[in-house]
Amino acid sequence: MAKKILGYIKLQVKAGSATPSPPIGPALGQRGVNIMGFCKEFNARTENVEKGTPLPTVITVYQDKSFTFVTKTPPATHYLKQITGLKSGAKLTGRETVGEVTRTQLREIAEKKMKDLNANDLEAAAKIIEGSAKAMGLKIVEA
Repeated sequence: MAKKILGYIKLQVKAGSATPSPPIGPALGQRGVNIMGFCKEFNARTENVEKGTPLPTVITVYQDKSFTFVTKTPPATHYLKQITGLKSGAKLTGRETVGEVTRTQLREIAEKKMKDLNANDLEAAAKIIEGSAKAMGLKIVEA
C-alpha cells in the first residue's frame, strides 16, 4: 500500500547549504519531519550544483513523518542576474532599465529551465523568460 501523504512543503533552499535554521527548520518542524535528515540528504544531493544557487524544492511529507523531495531548476531571475552580473533588478520596474540581455541568452536560459516551465516549445519558454527579464528591468536586444 502506498504511503499516505500528509502535505507538501515548498521552499527555496540554497544548494549545498541547507541548515536547520529558518526557513527550513520551522517549516519541517511543524510537520514533524527529521530536520537534520533532510539537511544532510539535500546537501548530499546538491553537492554537484554550484554552492549558493537557490533551488526551488518541493518536500512531500508522509503520514509516518518520512519525506521525499524534488529539486527544480534555479529561478529564471538567478540565471538573468548571473548573465548580467547584477545583484538585483530595477527598483522601479518598467521605468528604469538596469541592463541588457539578448534573445540568444534568453533562449539558453529557456533551454535550461524547459522541464520546469509550463510551455510547449522553446519559443514559448523564451517568452516566459523574457517576461521575467522585463520585470527585472532588463532591456531585450536582438543579437
